Amino acid sequence: MDIDFTGKVYLVTGGASGIGAAVVRYLAQHNGCAVIADINDQAGEALAAQYPQQLRYVKTDVTQLAPLGAACEVAETIFGGLDGTVNSAGIGSLGTVADMPMEEWHKVIDIDLHGVFHACRAAIPLLRKRGGGTIVNIASLSGIRADYGFAAYNAAKAGVINLTRTLALDHAQEKIRATAVCPGYIATPLTAAAGSVDAIHADWLARIPLQRAGTADEVAQLIVFLLSPASNYITGTEIVIDGGLGSSNNQPNIPGIFAAM
Repeated sequence: MDIDFTGKVYLVTGGASGIGAAVVRYLAQHNGCAVIADINDQAGEALAAQYPQQLRYVKTDVTQLAPLGAACEVAETIFGGLDGTVNSAGIGSLGTVADMPMEEWHKVIDIDLHGVFHACRAAIPLLRKRGGGTIVNIASLSGIRADYGFAAYNAAKAGVINLTRTLALDHAQEKIRATAVCPGYIATPLTAAAGSVDAIHADWLARIPLQRAGTADEVAQLIVFLLSPASNYITGTEIVIDGGLGSSNNQPNIPGIFAAM
């Protein structure tokens, strides 16, 4: 896919690493501009330095509205406006409702759900000035189906999906589209710790029909399609990219068991 983003400007939260960084690189390589909103100074500044005419890094705590407003102001001041936002900042968390520390619950909700709200709140006035725009929120397969021990993450990502639908309804008349992307097992810093455990990695792969983890670049390709005019009739929905992981109802593989007997 080769999409030209000349004259287009985007805010990318969590843009210093993983899926966000892959999106930023694609935009820069295809003549677009982006503001990288992240808390990872070293990675964010290094990425921005690769494309100094097209990228800016702004240290941004997505749990607060003001820093995202400042990042949007950079987009307007330096690049002349904003055409969309990709909201990929997020963290994972293990813990059940009965046992997880309360501060952990609030931290995950603050970053993974409130962070998306804050980014959209800050970006929408600039999208209105452009006469429309595109919002892509990075949710998760875990927002559609539950996982063992991921109470806060599951709740936050489910919230992102329904918030995205609401954004699409509320702002369609302003030509602002909103879509949620729901990755499965993608090889990123977010999944690195769990994926480094051999038993977890093997069980993940056994459940994925394509038998491998996805890559950040593969998810980025979907996201840049959603940012492009080629997706102009897509809004208010979630798109799963998971190698088929979510297609199973988790029943035993009966033919496979019989074949092994």
